[in-house]
Amino acid sequence: MRSLLAALGFLTRVPVPAWAFDDIEASNASLVWYPVVGLLVGGVLSGLAWLGHAVPPLLAAALLLLVWVGLTGALHLDGLADSADAWVGGLGDRERTLAIMKDPRSGPMGVTAVVLVLLVKFAALASMPLAGTAIWLAPMLARAAITAAFLCTPYVRNQGLGSAQARAPRLASAASVLAAVAVAACSGRRGVRALLAVLVVFACWRFACTRRLGGMTGDTLGALTELAEAAVLVVLA
Repeated sequence: MRSLLAALGFLTRVPVPAWAFDDIEASNASLVWYPVVGLLVGGVLSGLAWLGHAVPPLLAAALLLLVWVGLTGALHLDGLADSADAWVGGLGDRERTLAIMKDPRSGPMGVTAVVLVLLVKFAALASMPLAGTAIWLAPMLARAAITAAFLCTPYVRNQGLGSAQARAPRLASAASVLAAVAVAACSGRRGVRALLAVLVVFACWRFACTRRLGGMTGDTLGALTELAEAAVLVVLA
């Protein structure tokens, strides 16, 4: 329970008891619950989409995206912005790229990346009937991608938001990812298309990160989450 609460407190703005973060082992194991938290976020979004089925499509898409960003605290959007700035400003150099990622300021490339990803998400949401559409696949599979990345990709920083998760139990983490894959696969053709979209994004981004950095950072994992969510929404639309 502590691990689940730690994951919920880290990935969302849902208030959780402070004691959930006191246990180091529980915090480390929170990675196992990332797909579950993604499913919970997706459930909230799907419920709101169903309740707002009578709202005009553009307004419904905007409001749903507003709740989505607010619920997650724009955590992964921050990672996307930092990654975009670092990738362009790093000029192919590993140390320069890592240094730019640590800069709390956002440059023009970071702002552009956030705007474009949000625009793609908004357009995808506005292009499909939200009620009854499996939008819950997007947050679930995106957070399963984070867990999968920790399993197969080195974490290149000794300190940071993801350093503790790198010590998560591997067997339980792998089981969590497989469970998310199974849930998506059992959702029919939409689930299979969503899986394939996330797999393509995961493979391409992992290749880029290992080639440039030798692994992942918290910011690149945030970028992976946003790109995966956008890809799933596009194929659903």
